[in-house]
Amino acid sequence: MERSEQMFDIRLDARDRSAPPPQDPPRASRRPAARTKGEAFSEPAPERMRGRSGPPRGGRGGGGKRRGLVFRLVKWGLILGVWAVLALAGVIAYEASKLPPMQTLMIPKRPPTVIIQGADGKVLATRGDMGGVAVPIGELPPYLPKAFVAIEDQRFYSHFGLDPEGLGRALVTNLTSGRLRQGGSTLTQQLAKNLFLTLDRTASRKMQEVVLALWLEHKFTKDQILDLYLNRVYFGAGAYGVEAAAQRYFGKSARQVTLAEAAMLAGLVNSPSRLAPTRNLKGAQARAALVLASMRDQRMISPDMASAALARPAQLARAGMPDSSGYVADWVMDQLDSFIGELPGDVSVRTTVEPALQQAAERSLEDTLAKSGAKYGVGQGAMVVLDPDGAVKALIGGRSYADSQYNRAITARRQPGSAFKPFIYLTALEHGLTPESVREDAPVQLKGWRPENSTHDYRGPVSLTTALALSLNTVSVRLALEFGPKAVVATAHRMGIASPLDPNPSIALGTSEVSVLELAGAYTPFANGGVGVMPHVIESVKGADGKSLYERNVTGMGRVVAPEYVAMMNRMLTETLATGTARRADLPGWEAAGKTGTSQDYRDAWFVGYTARYVTAVWLGNDDSSPTKKASGANLPVEIWSRFMKAAHQGVPVAELPGGLRSYGFGGAGYGAPGGMLPQGGYGGQGGPYAPPSDLPDDRPPAVVGQMPARPPQQDAPMTLDRWFAETFLGAGRR
Repeated sequence: MERSEQMFDIRLDARDRSAPPPQDPPRASRRPAARTKGEAFSEPAPERMRGRSGPPRGGRGGGGKRRGLVFRLVKWGLILGVWAVLALAGVIAYEASKLPPMQTLMIPKRPPTVIIQGADGKVLATRGDMGGVAVPIGELPPYLPKAFVAIEDQRFYSHFGLDPEGLGRALVTNLTSGRLRQGGSTLTQQLAKNLFLTLDRTASRKMQEVVLALWLEHKFTKDQILDLYLNRVYFGAGAYGVEAAAQRYFGKSARQVTLAEAAMLAGLVNSPSRLAPTRNLKGAQARAALVLASMRDQRMISPDMASAALARPAQLARAGMPDSSGYVADWVMDQLDSFIGELPGDVSVRTTVEPALQQAAERSLEDTLAKSGAKYGVGQGAMVVLDPDGAVKALIGGRSYADSQYNRAITARRQPGSAFKPFIYLTALEHGLTPESVREDAPVQLKGWRPENSTHDYRGPVSLTTALALSLNTVSVRLALEFGPKAVVATAHRMGIASPLDPNPSIALGTSEVSVLELAGAYTPFANGGVGVMPHVIESVKGADGKSLYERNVTGMGRVVAPEYVAMMNRMLTETLATGTARRADLPGWEAAGKTGTSQDYRDAWFVGYTARYVTAVWLGNDDSSPTKKASGANLPVEIWSRFMKAAHQGVPVAELPGGLRSYGFGGAGYGAPGGMLPQGGYGGQGGPYAPPSDLPDDRPPAVVGQMPARPPQQDAPMTLDRWFAETFLGAGRR
């Protein structure tokens, strides 16, 4: 029987063998009951291996347990993942709620840029927050946008605004290196940050960046996104956008950059402040090499193209325009709103400035001061060059724009000294005198005021020509008293002086302050035959679409001096260069005229000289009006003027000063009608009839009374843009 039970037990199936054992019978005593052999064999195998509560150590039961554990891990992982996604979505939704509604979200307008060009169309300067205009992506070389994709976002054209693969790679790199080495942002995310967000590195800003990147991808095409990016990203040195960067670093438009230059631009956005070529050219070139290698590896360029670009890396271009162009640009910006109002967007302003003349003027001033400025105690200078129409051909507002942006040619007002005397002598001529008229060079005393000549000696009776050439103060004072300070002031204002002038006897010595610009403009009628001008620098303004916003068509102020008096003044002022205080002026082959000026205690030194082509005014002094070491109009200003005018007149056809004696049939000493009288009816010309003023002092000599025709009142002249500019701009901001 025992044997048959054994045999039966062997034939039990797996379920029976794995079933729990039967309950033990009640114990009669502490001593366990004896077991038979069959009972020992009938105990299930798992029970023998592990006891009653332990897990199985092998076999099919152990594998099931492991599968159960994996299943539970996967299940809870999925659950946690879902909750994490939901939590992230909630956070993103919360951060998105801080943004404006997506249906109202718009790309912010790019701040306008003003491109200021010379008369030849070359860029003199750029003004605006961005540092350059926007250039459509279709006008750029194809390799330029590719360079940015190659180094910044290789999957730009395949991702949806976010690049999980790139983000994961950046995360691993940063974790393994222990510091931030890579960023996982796509070009779209970078654009979103630049357009809408701050630069703060916070989780909140990053979440908003993600939302905005998804919106940009939904709203715009890939090329539109890349266009926005290229025209907004920062490249260092104050340049925003590829056009500003190309102009700043290479002196050319982004439309003309080479492959090597494109690679350098693409490499800068990673760290623009550190890699800017102006401060780290080697670093920028090394980064550009990485860009070229990436473009080659991605087959955006051929190996030969990459090798050629690597062999000739991009170089920093030298400044194309003189430093002093900044003074011109600032003056243009001060006036621009009065011409076109609020800027509609990017605009280009064509000026009258000749870059070659601007550079020659800057070099003449700086080189002379570098050589002799310390010797004469001169720290600053300014120059203005006009053509006979009043167009500004060059303007230097100071010795260095980088060191000081204060414009001494426009804003500063200084005493002109004897450079003001031509207006006194013109007043005398218009009131009946001639260049041969004689006045006494002798001491003058007026209520305790005793003006003297700079040489402290006197010549007795002299002609007006001699007195003006030698700058005799006593004769100038006598003429001002003879015809009245008010008449002198009226003459100066008619000629183009816009600053207030005090009508007192000291006006004869140039004690009322004027600017370099307006003094140059007031001399211009002598150079052009008697037509008044208003110095101007803006020729035209165009929008980004090429549409004209302004074109200069103002003809000028009309005739302000009769041709006879222009001839007389030119005869007298040429003598200043021939035998007078400006004998050091040197301009071979050209008929030139002008006048020196030195204020009290040698605080200001002037020379205003002109030919039929250019009028050039030079001022030297110190910003704090401290005296110089005897710098006078006869030394340094004349030297600067001569050096510049030689350069300016190279290759220019020679022309005589207008209003020459033969032009009007004058001969001998008469210079016209007997007694200096004008023909009946005055003189016609541009701007209508003209006659000199009659506002003589009440105690003028009886012989002069009645000889001068009345001048039409100046206030009856029509308001023009030039006149408005003179009354509003030049009359403001005086020192």
